[in-house]
Amino acid sequence: MDIRLTATPKGNGFQATITFSSGVSISSAEAFPSEAEAVLAAAEKLLQMPDRIQRLADEEREPGPG
Repeated sequence: MDIRLTATPKGNGFQATITFSSGVSISSAEAFPSEAEAVLAAAEKLLQMPDRIQRLADEEREPGPG
């Protein structure tokens, strides 16, 4: 499973985004003053959802339909 943490310009700051290899992405509602702070916020959020990460990893391992 690949997980990407990125920061994109938003208003006067940067929006944090977590993107999973399945194509699912989660973006912050707020903007952060720097790219580094946005990526750090994404990493902290990622650490708060181990169950979701485990479910996505399990789904990735399941064989697809025929």
